[in-house]
Amino acid sequence: MRQTKAHFCLAKRIKTLIFLAFVLSITACRAAYLIIPMDESQKNHLKAYGVAYKVLSEEYEVEWLLNFQGGAFSMRADQTTETLCRLRGVSYYLVSEGQYQGIIEQIALPEVNQDVVKLQKAPKIAVYSPKNKLPWDDAVTLVLTYAEIPYDVVYDEEVLSGVLPLYDWLHLHHEDFTGQFGKFWSQYRNQQWYIDDVRTQTETSHRLGFQKVSQLKLAVVKKIRDFVLGGGFMFAMCSAPDSFDIALAAEGVDICETMFDGDPIDPDAQSKLNYANCFAFKDFHIVTDPYTYEVSDIDVPASRSRKFNEKNDFFVLFDFSAKWDWIPTMLTQNHSRVIHGFMGQSTAFMKKYLKPEVIVLGENKSAEEVRYIHGTYGKGTWSFLGGHDPEDYSHYIGDPVTDLDLHPNSCGYRLILNNILFPAAKKEKRKT
Repeated sequence: MRQTKAHFCLAKRIKTLIFLAFVLSITACRAAYLIIPMDESQKNHLKAYGVAYKVLSEEYEVEWLLNFQGGAFSMRADQTTETLCRLRGVSYYLVSEGQYQGIIEQIALPEVNQDVVKLQKAPKIAVYSPKNKLPWDDAVTLVLTYAEIPYDVVYDEEVLSGVLPLYDWLHLHHEDFTGQFGKFWSQYRNQQWYIDDVRTQTETSHRLGFQKVSQLKLAVVKKIRDFVLGGGFMFAMCSAPDSFDIALAAEGVDICETMFDGDPIDPDAQSKLNYANCFAFKDFHIVTDPYTYEVSDIDVPASRSRKFNEKNDFFVLFDFSAKWDWIPTMLTQNHSRVIHGFMGQSTAFMKKYLKPEVIVLGENKSAEEVRYIHGTYGKGTWSFLGGHDPEDYSHYIGDPVTDLDLHPNSCGYRLILNNILFPAAKKEKRKT
């Protein structure tokens, strides 16, 4: 009887252990991978990028499933990541090892326009932005803060001191690199913020050994150019893209009128431009009239407002082959291919002024204008996006800051965040 009871206890223990092992195996099976969908099912697309960045910063690998559920992110499942998703309001689901391998096999089919890119290291981010207070905000710093992605602010002095090689990715804040202070003189020259900005930039240029602000900005542009040349990633919006290229083209040429730099413009400035120095644009014409709120004809003309407005202004993202053109595919991941347009000091770029090697990522074909472009320079890359704020169509100077809690699924802001994670990507052939 004692032996029977002992056998019964032993059998019970074995059954318990088998049951626990079964439960643990099922749990492990169910929680092998965590997938963050980026299609219409996602509650907060913008914070999802922040979760992916956070996981990378903890030195865990993330896979970007290009064109799968709007560009979903996948990672090994753990309680910490699940908690992070719940705290930030990010939608996710769990799959087993077998289920995930099934997804990967489906993605790998030659006829399926999808692919997998590994994100291996959280990029170190710098934002080129003035330290003085100006009456406008910046879409990139807004969305980085909202997504809880850390960044450092650098400006002229830091750039010239040589800090850029410490970073992987650089954003150029709303900036006029031609030294004409945004061509705001005509309308805002008596405003205190404009007076203060001109004084601050002039004092800085003198302190750093330059006679003019335009000379300081050119030196900064050349440092940024070298950063990209050496393998850096650069992203720019609004007035920064075209003024960046204009500054490069106008090296050694005075393109500023007297009210901007104290002496007259070179009368032959247009003919002396060197388009070979530019990243993206060619054959454009500078606008020398100080009363005109443009630095060149790269930007779409003001007359477009007679045809386009907030209700009908859209541009379309191109479809690329995920398996062959994985870089532009990554940069255009979205839950909609049609993006609502938005204005800026440079709203969009005239297609006729693009260099032939530039990759067009998004355009308004009917207007022959491009909104989103990409290219390489040396070992690095650059991306330019027209417009100022994706969720404020005609964002004017002094307007309130956009509240991204009201736009957690913004297609336009997603384009910015695609660029944030781009430096972390590495394409590898998956073992079969």
